[in-house]
Amino acid sequence: MTAEDYTVEVPASKPAQTSVPVHPLLAERWSPRAMDPSTTLSDEQFTALFEAARWAPSWGNTQPARYIAARRGEPAFDRIHGTLSRGNKGWTSNAAALAIGVAQLVDDDGEPLPYGEYGVALATQNLVLQAVAEGLYGHQMAGFDRDAVRAEFGVPAEFEPVVAVAVGGLGTLAGMPERLQEKELRPRIRKPLAELVFTDWGRPRF
Repeated sequence: MTAEDYTVEVPASKPAQTSVPVHPLLAERWSPRAMDPSTTLSDEQFTALFEAARWAPSWGNTQPARYIAARRGEPAFDRIHGTLSRGNKGWTSNAAALAIGVAQLVDDDGEPLPYGEYGVALATQNLVLQAVAEGLYGHQMAGFDRDAVRAEFGVPAEFEPVVAVAVGGLGTLAGMPERLQEKELRPRIRKPLAELVFTDWGRPRF
């Protein structure tokens, strides 16, 4: 079987099955691991990811999100890749770009800065949705070595690595382990709203 035979196996779209319509950027966002090694990001596309992140809301406009980022082929890409868990190293080499989201935890006066990780989460969701708008895919990861990131990139003690992100184009299942192939083909599911939104605790709003 050729690589071309595999291309139909990874769905280009896994639209969310929602109770009411939501914006297509939200409905179409999903997190594939099968990434196309030929996809590259232009300077403008790469910059736009972090411009989108920059304009995320944050507590008191403290803007706690920082990123270490590189495109495939740049030295820092391989350095970021080296900090990922073994399972994530197996597929992220095909990403067009990798990034580590870092939260500022202490302000310039040495005082604790609240909601730093929350700020990184908001900024990174902006980044991923910008990728979707560009016809790309983003996959956020907890599987990386925070101490390795600190050592490799000189992250100061008042900052905390929070999340790794891979961005790229959709690839094929060729060469992927069977367990990852199953994840790529698995339907997207979420808990129903009745389990998530209440009028009183445990009393569904919807």
